[in-house]
Amino acid sequence: MTFLAIDVGNTRLKWAQYDAPRPGARLLAHGAAFLERIDELAEQEWKSLPAPTAMLGCCVAGEPIRRRVEEQLELWSHLDPSWVVSSAAECGVVNGYDHPGRLGVDRWVAMIGARAHLLAQAPGRPALVVMVGTAVTVDALDETGRFLGGFILPGHGIMLRALESGTAGLRVPTGDVRDFPTNTSDALTSGGTYAIAGAIERMYRNILRRCGVPPVCFLTGGAGWKMAPYLTVDFQLVESLVFDGLLRIAEQRAAERARP
Repeated sequence: MTFLAIDVGNTRLKWAQYDAPRPGARLLAHGAAFLERIDELAEQEWKSLPAPTAMLGCCVAGEPIRRRVEEQLELWSHLDPSWVVSSAAECGVVNGYDHPGRLGVDRWVAMIGARAHLLAQAPGRPALVVMVGTAVTVDALDETGRFLGGFILPGHGIMLRALESGTAGLRVPTGDVRDFPTNTSDALTSGGTYAIAGAIERMYRNILRRCGVPPVCFLTGGAGWKMAPYLTVDFQLVESLVFDGLLRIAEQRAAERARP
């Protein structure tokens, strides 16, 4: 049995194939494609894969993109594509959003993955789940697994494009992160980096004040590694957090189907 996990973000599709639909399963293959290239997956990256027995994915890029992915999955005629949607509760995580179905499904799946990690290493503590990609999300889970709420802010690229479009004559190359920038390139890069770091640190303090104990911070997303050197709170960089959530959901759903 093999299991295919798919994470369709705003910019790229990430995929991973495992030897079983459960946390801790062995990773067999993985890859990524920009959304404009997903129509090539069946003839390129997926062509040589062993046929998966099951597939589960999450998609924030909209229905047309999801349909294009499903067309590529027709490579395996027996496969029945399944997609996660945000719900009121799943895998021990309770959705505290005002309208649970409107929570971004990638955030939801990442929190489920983080909760699974937390129970394995530090049960009884809250969690701070940070995804750094096209957008940045900074989400809080209390010690019982309830989603308390979270921040959404633009990623580096969106910040720079907004400044370029709204500021006359501002066209500068990407700079370096400095404590005291002395040129515009460094000032822009440092400003974006420390804005994201500040949001993370503020939510850390919010959780500490609310729960009385410091949260375990999980950092993920395509640009998570770029933020890692600039955080002042302890964190774990878990690049597979969304896939870990998909594996946990797949395991629970299989167990539910097996019940009499």
